[in-house]
Amino acid sequence: MTPTTGFAARLAVCASLLLCAAGTALAQDTTHSRISRVTVYSGSATVERAAKVPAGARSFTFTCLPASLDAQSLQINADASVRLGEFNVLTEDRDVAPACASPLDGRIRELEDQIAGVKAETGALDLVDSYLKGVASSRGTGDEAPGGRTQHPTPAQITAMAEVLRKSGQDALARTHQLRRKQEALELALKPLVAERNRVASQRARVVSVSINLAAEREGELRLSYQVRGPGWQPTYRATLDPAKATVLLERQALVAQNSGEDWSNVQLVLSTGQPGRATQGRLPRPWTLDVAPPPQPMTMAAPAMAMAPAAPPAPVARERAMAEEAMPSFDVSTTDKGFATEFAVPQRITVPSSGQRVTLALGNHTSNATLITRTAPAVEDAAYLVADIATPPGVWPAGAVGLYRDGAFVGTGRLDFGAPSTAPAGSTSLSFGRDELVTVRAEAPQDLTGATGFTGSRTERRTRRAYSVENRHKTGITLQVLHAAPVSRNEKIEVESRYQPQPAEMAFNRTPGTVAWQQPLAAGATAQFSAEHTVRYAKELQLQERQ
Repeated sequence: MTPTTGFAARLAVCASLLLCAAGTALAQDTTHSRISRVTVYSGSATVERAAKVPAGARSFTFTCLPASLDAQSLQINADASVRLGEFNVLTEDRDVAPACASPLDGRIRELEDQIAGVKAETGALDLVDSYLKGVASSRGTGDEAPGGRTQHPTPAQITAMAEVLRKSGQDALARTHQLRRKQEALELALKPLVAERNRVASQRARVVSVSINLAAEREGELRLSYQVRGPGWQPTYRATLDPAKATVLLERQALVAQNSGEDWSNVQLVLSTGQPGRATQGRLPRPWTLDVAPPPQPMTMAAPAMAMAPAAPPAPVARERAMAEEAMPSFDVSTTDKGFATEFAVPQRITVPSSGQRVTLALGNHTSNATLITRTAPAVEDAAYLVADIATPPGVWPAGAVGLYRDGAFVGTGRLDFGAPSTAPAGSTSLSFGRDELVTVRAEAPQDLTGATGFTGSRTERRTRRAYSVENRHKTGITLQVLHAAPVSRNEKIEVESRYQPQPAEMAFNRTPGTVAWQQPLAAGATAQFSAEHTVRYAKELQLQERQ
């Protein structure tokens, strides 16, 4: 065999090995799938995966699925060119599936490699520094010339060598300092990843694979959907008040987090107010029966033992439901319990890592006209607050926390809940945008008088007077609302008579008896006076119980 022939033979063998490797890689690539869509509920999510099936394929395996997968929720479908058969579900340890490494492992290995590279370069610079020190030491004592004589460097050589050593040493030390800073930053980034991997190691130590028998006449798409427990989303809002225009800009946002064991990378995300974890059927009423009670039986000796018997354990279904509800995280998403859920589809593709990190999504905004009211309760606090009543916007707005802004400045946080009882008119809600410093509130000292009435002094009469004044120091007029609590009798033996100046606009503010409200416009620089006088009469022998 000639060298040329031998070389050609070896080349053919290498080509065959490369083709085999490529074929093996192609066969392994048939198990690759991607997450195409995720629907997030309160405490759970439905994940939809898709994969390409080549023509002639007889089986396909979805690998590295999270252990939190609910096997009963599996749904499999495919294009018309792919006929589906039976499928198997296998749960195994992640350690025996090298291809199913934790999503954090790749990032940790990458950082560890970078740290190792930095350490290697730092070590090399240390060698350079040691070498330069050695050169400087040898040059300082002079070189030995032929014949055993010491040859001392000339001044020009000393100057040139000193400059070279200075420049080289300076560069080496500066680079060493930069490398140490870089190593500190890499180690700081590595620490939380290692802590997170250790935290979830016990929970995510197992993976699931789903093997499907099929017959693909031509290339098509195979789709698998399943539910995982744990992910969730929480609504949050930003409300910006423009007092000059009397409008409130509501920005709707959502906080999404998950630690299911698999990253959602570049997926179509849908947020739903549905709650699949809830019971699908309501409780039924128990029968209501009436019977004549049997005569009491005499106590026997066995009675104490029966009384000490343990209670019957709860039914298995109730126990399992209680355990499931305890394990589910709490996400306050929906405001009303309707039969149909509302979904919010995010237009752009989203990435949500499996580290529990919260991702904030914008779900649109709405500008509402507002009715502005300056509200005060002088008997409780000598301060006034700016309140905006806004109508319920179209669509579904789940209850959630809201950040409050006035004139572009942050004033605090509150809660937006269009379904909860509110001081606003029906179909509206109230948002308080902080204290109004340009409204001065004063409450006079209460005046209480108590005396006896009746022909024989058999009745007690108590008179109480409250007076308030409010000054508007704004350059424009405001709508003022003053709240006051009046005594309410809960017994016919107690009489209450109240007189107000001026007459309040509401006698049961916010549907609360006894809470009166004065509401009127107040011009710029003007002061308004309000007073309430209450007379309480009751029999002298009665002991009055008063809660305030």
